[in-house]
Amino acid sequence: MSAPSGPAWGRVAVIGDVGGQLPALTEQLIGLGADPATLALPADLTVVQVGDLMHRGPDSPGVVDLVDRILRAQPGQWVQLVGNHEALYLGLPQFHWPERLPGSSQEVVNRWWGTARLRIAAAVEIADRDVHWLVTHAGLTQGFWRHFLGLPDTAAGAARALNRLIGSLHEKWLFRPGVMVTRTSDLSAGPFWASAPDELIPSWREAALEMPFDQVHGHSSLVDWATGRHLGRPERIGPFLQDDRLRHTTSLIGDRRIVGVDPGHGRRAAPAWGPLVLERARVIAR
Repeated sequence: MSAPSGPAWGRVAVIGDVGGQLPALTEQLIGLGADPATLALPADLTVVQVGDLMHRGPDSPGVVDLVDRILRAQPGQWVQLVGNHEALYLGLPQFHWPERLPGSSQEVVNRWWGTARLRIAAAVEIADRDVHWLVTHAGLTQGFWRHFLGLPDTAAGAARALNRLIGSLHEKWLFRPGVMVTRTSDLSAGPFWASAPDELIPSWREAALEMPFDQVHGHSSLVDWATGRHLGRPERIGPFLQDDRLRHTTSLIGDRRIVGVDPGHGRRAAPAWGPLVLERARVIAR
C-alpha cells in the first residue's frame, strides 16, 4: 500500500479538540517544529486533528482560517477530521450551540466537506511494528463497527468504510446519536457522538469480539480535567492510565489501546495539554 503525499515515515501528531483556542493551537504547532513566523509544518510531520476546531474559545474563525491555510499549502501533511461541532454546519444539526461561526467560516467548512478535505477517520501505521491506529472524533464503538461497517478487521479498512459513507445513501448513519443527545446510552453510537465513559469504552469491554486495532479519539474524556474526577461507572470502564500533563487517557482492552486526547478546553485554554505523537509512523488511509 503506498503512502499518501507528504512524508513517507516520520511523526504523526494527533491533536485533540481545539475549541476555538487559536493561541493554544499555534503554541502546539510551534512545539512540533512549525515555523514560528508562518506555521509551515516541518517535512517530517503529519498532523491528524480529531475535529471540534471551533466554539467555546475566543477565536474560532482564526482557527478555521489557520487550518484552511495549511490544508491549501501542505495538503498531504494535515488530515482534518469531522467533529460534532463541524457537523452543525453540514446540514444535519443535532444539538443547539449558542455560538455560530460567521458565514465566511461556515463556507470554508462546507467547502472542506464538499472537496473531501474533511474526513471521518484516518488510519496510522507504525514502522517495524504490528500496530495500526484508527483515529476518529469520538471513537468507533463496537456496535457501530459491527452493525454499520461490517466488522472490518484493520484500521485502514475501518477508516475507508467510514469515509465511504460520506455522500452515500447511508451518510446519516455517521450522525447516529448517543447519550449526549438522547440521554440514553447506546453502544452503537456513531463516530461524532460516542461518549468515552458511557459508550465507547464499555462497548468494547463488554463485547464478545476483540477490538482488532488501536484507537485514538477526542470529543470526551474519562476524566473531568478541571476537577480531576473520573467519569462513568468504574465497573464498566475498567482501569486506565491518566497523563495529566498531556491530558490523555489510555484504556487497555485485551492487547489493544484506546487513547483519548480531548483536553477539555473551555472559554480558556487548558493550562497544559498536548498531542499524541507517534514516531516512525505514517497515515495509510484517510
